[in-house]
Amino acid sequence: MATLGRASESQSNENNMDIEELGRFAVREHNKKENALLEFGRVVKAKEQVVAGTLHHLTLEVMEAGKKKICEAKVWVKPWLNFKELQEFKHAGDSPADLGVEQGEHQPGWHTVAEHDPVARAAADHAVKTIQQRSNSLAPYELLEILLARAEVIEDSAKYDLLLKLKRGSKEEKFKVEVHRNLECTFHLNRMQLHSDSRS
Repeated sequence: MATLGRASESQSNENNMDIEELGRFAVREHNKKENALLEFGRVVKAKEQVVAGTLHHLTLEVMEAGKKKICEAKVWVKPWLNFKELQEFKHAGDSPADLGVEQGEHQPGWHTVAEHDPVARAAADHAVKTIQQRSNSLAPYELLEILLARAEVIEDSAKYDLLLKLKRGSKEEKFKVEVHRNLECTFHLNRMQLHSDSRS
């Protein structure tokens, strides 16, 4: 990429349709890359840098699982080549509470999370998908129920300890899993084990 010039306030108004479309594009691309489910809200702030083309620095308001979040994105545009690329996408100044864990008074340690909590549900879905990928079974795993959900926030990540009831064909199994979630909203299955009282 060419040496960047200094970023200056965007000549276009934040509500300008082109800027809004760049914001929507950034969220779409991020969702595609990270398998995330962010919804575009609005462009809060826009700056641009003249490079080989224009690098747009966008501050975006997005929705995730019903909560508002602020993200920062960089979109590189070369209009004459019909080229548009998402260079960077990150959360801006998230507090640990924004990781989807209600911390009460931010006390350390594990907290029980409601089984229907959207983030716990997303963590469970990620775990099921990973279990399926690691299994050599052709029959797909289906999430029947989250039996237990606990979460702990550690600095810039959250850990979910889940007990899941899964179905594979006619067989029901329980899995104990630990899923980590970072500020980029990506999940990682850290640990899984078959619960001892799984039955056929």
